[in-house]
Amino acid sequence: MRILLVEDEPDLGAAIQRVLKREQYLVDWVQDGSEAWDYLDQQWVHYSLVIFDWMLPGLSGIELCQRLRNRKAALPILILTAKDRIEDRVIGLDAGADDYLVKPFGMAELLARIRALHRRSPQIQPQQLQVGNLTLDYGKHTVFCHQESRQQSISLTAKEFQVLAYFMQRPGQVLTSEQLVNQLWEVGTEPTSNAVAAQIRLLRRKLAEVGYDKLIETVHGMGYRFNDADAPQ
Repeated sequence: MRILLVEDEPDLGAAIQRVLKREQYLVDWVQDGSEAWDYLDQQWVHYSLVIFDWMLPGLSGIELCQRLRNRKAALPILILTAKDRIEDRVIGLDAGADDYLVKPFGMAELLARIRALHRRSPQIQPQQLQVGNLTLDYGKHTVFCHQESRQQSISLTAKEFQVLAYFMQRPGQVLTSEQLVNQLWEVGTEPTSNAVAAQIRLLRRKLAEVGYDKLIETVHGMGYRFNDADAPQ
């Protein structure tokens, strides 16, 4: 799950990013509303949820909400603000926000609100994803395969889990290395040129240990494809 965090208070923004990353979310953090719109203008579909501070340099959180809703974007929006009057809450919700969290707040409450948006939004992935004999559980952060009458878990790192989830969401599609980098590495990071190939190699090795040695196919000159038909029966 990829989140865009727009918060101009450095200490608070860093704290939120740290907590979200600890929970295995991918987080792009920016501190300016206009810069945030540059991210969202053409690429809002890359995010599962956005968190806007109300008062921002450039565009305000309210203006960002309005722009997204004018684009008919159904992306879940959580507003953070020190404004606690009922009138302010109404303004935020009417602008298109799905939820509203008043500062100061506890990180546990922030995470609970994100989980609540996750549960009720049609934009966001289900709790489990199953393709063929393979099941990926987002809540428990586990992957297991069903073979005959037994179930076997597959131990993956956080990045391997993200890569496999991205493939399982798009079975049969050819995915380029650029697509994988854009979706699975945070903006501002600079993965090495062979980062995708290295992750695919490690993931294939672990899948092969349980008989899924041909699940991820290399499409030469194009990228990679997840072939659920090659899963062992």
